Amino acid sequence: MKQENESDFKDEEYTHNSRHIGKGRSHHRGGAKTFRRRRALSFLEMMKVKRATIKQQLEEPEFQSINQILIGELKAIDMVISEFIQLFEIHEDEVKENIEIKKNGESLEKSNEGEEYE
Repeated sequence: MKQENESDFKDEEYTHNSRHIGKGRSHHRGGAKTFRRRRALSFLEMMKVKRATIKQQLEEPEFQSINQILIGELKAIDMVISEFIQLFEIHEDEVKENIEIKKNGESLEKSNEGEEYE
């Protein structure tokens, strides 16, 4: 029984400050703060995509009947984006960097998919 516990202990991982992170798990390189920051940047990117969609709908003739509603939504989403950027003190270079990180991550995932089946 004692040998079993020792081998389990060897399989467990600990961070540099001896905090337990579990068997077979790895911690994020930048830590929790960086992870949360990236999630905030991803949310901002999603809001900008929604804004672009609404803006596109404003220009299409089939949406003319709800034109005033779309204008209201556009103003509201602009306000949310503006407040979000101000609250999280987000700079444009961070947004660009986050997009690059996502692109690199997706290309790595695609290249790894082919390796699994070879």
